[in-house]
Amino acid sequence: MSKITIAIDGFSSTGKSTLAKQLAKALKYIYVDTGAMYRAITLYAMRNGYIGKGDEQIDGLLSDLDKIILKFVYNSDKGFAEMYLNGENIEQEIRTLEVSKHVSRIAELKEVRSKLVVLQQEMGKKKGIVMDGRDIGTVVFPDAELKIFMTASPEKRAYRRYKELLDRGDKVTYEEILENVEKRDYIDSHREFSPLKRAKDAIEFDNSDMGLKEQFERILGYALRIIEKQK
Repeated sequence: MSKITIAIDGFSSTGKSTLAKQLAKALKYIYVDTGAMYRAITLYAMRNGYIGKGDEQIDGLLSDLDKIILKFVYNSDKGFAEMYLNGENIEQEIRTLEVSKHVSRIAELKEVRSKLVVLQQEMGKKKGIVMDGRDIGTVVFPDAELKIFMTASPEKRAYRRYKELLDRGDKVTYEEILENVEKRDYIDSHREFSPLKRAKDAIEFDNSDMGLKEQFERILGYALRIIEKQK
């Protein structure tokens, strides 16, 4: 069976990663969470005092980029690959609200995006990959056979994220999550380099009032039809 590239873009907390994991599992494709890569660099910047503690020291982060080694390591118990930063499993740390507050600032840096786009394109050379992020269909894989652009109302997305963090035991409020979602939307959509936008040939998918099962089945259907045509 021919393999294709599936690019999933969209706003934060639209369920991109959940959908991408489901598709990758169903198709036996590789899944890559590019958001985890930006979060990993954000965590590095926070740990080293380059961001999050008053004055930013972006030049310090940029000078350290060559020291940052990112790797996905498959966890057979969990059924997906986890993010490693310089040999350390940071999968849980990068999912906190504190990292979410700063990731859009780090992700708008041209040097950071350039570094990660090269890594992402290398991962997808052989196709058979599902990758989600903000610029996958526009920059990383502009020739992807299937492009999805996911959206939902800020309120619905904030509530989903709020429930997710509460279930993890994090102490957060819905109001601060909503503020974070709206701030990230603005930064992601207005940054100078690789802003979040729908590729012209992407299927826009609003899942504000859609269950996970229906969403997955519809998008899997799109993928299977394209794969069938590739034969």
